[in-house]
Amino acid sequence: MSVAPRHEDHHRLLLEANAVAAAMPPLLVAARRIAASVTLGSHGRRRAGVGDSFWQFRLYSKDDTPQAIDWRQSAKADHVYVREREWVAAQTAGLWCDTTASMRYRSSPKLPTKAERAAVMMLALAELLVDGGERIIVLSNDGRPQRAATAGRLAIAHLADAMTAELTTRKPAENAPEMPSFAGSLPRHATAVLFSDFLAPIGEVAESLRTLMRTGVKGHLMQVLDPAEETLPFSGRIRFVGLEREGATVIDRTEDARAQYMEKLAAHREAIKSLAASSGWSFGLHHTDHSPQLAMSALHSAITGFRR
Repeated sequence: MSVAPRHEDHHRLLLEANAVAAAMPPLLVAARRIAASVTLGSHGRRRAGVGDSFWQFRLYSKDDTPQAIDWRQSAKADHVYVREREWVAAQTAGLWCDTTASMRYRSSPKLPTKAERAAVMMLALAELLVDGGERIIVLSNDGRPQRAATAGRLAIAHLADAMTAELTTRKPAENAPEMPSFAGSLPRHATAVLFSDFLAPIGEVAESLRTLMRTGVKGHLMQVLDPAEETLPFSGRIRFVGLEREGATVIDRTEDARAQYMEKLAAHREAIKSLAASSGWSFGLHHTDHSPQLAMSALHSAITGFRR
């Protein structure tokens, strides 16, 4: 190939990427707006150690210094007490955003794609975690860490760059698995937060998640769906085309299939919830026509609940 055609291809791809990026709400601006509405604070570890919050009183021992004695509490009883503070330490959170073909769907130009909304929510969560002193690991679509655990504003910059690159890719990788293998991707006792539509067959979802659950990782599943996927608001003869090599299906009267479709979707979701609950994980649901603040508040509550 000559230099000129190669330059033209590069220029064309750059224009397409810029067009997608311009149409997409600025990730960091949207994420920070969401994060500002959720208060995180430090994660207490529910054990004694270095920190600012009161944990418990215990009896004075010969290993304690006189400065550790709480004289006010000791004056109330016949024993000498020491005030212990709660240990506050950084932990690691692994974040994964599904950007496969099915996540590029939206039923209306007025709505973000599922991948766009999931990316904004993940960035907002990263903002909260970093502000709370946590370290984050970004997991790629194949489940492998993109880089080592990072803390501080640099972690947010890396995450924003990675997500913008993913979302401005014209087409996701055709050979990308519906659900990745997360084997060995996170340290033991880390926290995983996964954003996806989780519409892959339940067997594949289960196998993917068990690789994390078996290592002692606690986690949270955030299912992101377009409203049309929830209610199937179509009528008449419709040809549905799968976005991930599922083929096409023609339904003559879509309205007649609505009840059965919604029943199967509900059963699929219950199976995912049961899978999560069996290992102490939490599950959340978000529709792209709703504000993400409520879902993020619930996710924050789940994280602080797990870590207390």
